[in-house]
Amino acid sequence: MSQTRTAILKRYFQALTDGDTAAIVSLFHPDGEVVSPFLGVMKADQFFAKLSEASNGSFLTVLDILHGVDGRTSAARFRYDWTLKDGSDVTFEGVDHYAFDEQDRILCMTIYYDTHPLREEVGDKYA
Repeated sequence: MSQTRTAILKRYFQALTDGDTAAIVSLFHPDGEVVSPFLGVMKADQFFAKLSEASNGSFLTVLDILHGVDGRTSAARFRYDWTLKDGSDVTFEGVDHYAFDEQDRILCMTIYYDTHPLREEVGDKYA
């Protein structure tokens, strides 16, 4: 199970780096959600469409992938090198926590990172 989830998360981060929103959303359950420090709770397709609108490219480096003892959850620690639409660059580390369904689709992804330095540096780029 953990090898399957590791492969799914690696595909997710590669698709995010590639800017392939369709590939990202295909990893989620049709009702899958994202919980974001900036945007709150959104359907996955809406969240990644909004992220794509705010982005001009990104590179993600996976630092750790951990799997929950219940077999239903995983977490990934990553470094996000993000170029925004206005050309500014932002780099930060974060953790995404994933809950999966029985078909190994992502039901919910919760994003964790310290938003304070980002807000001071770039403001609200989703506005």
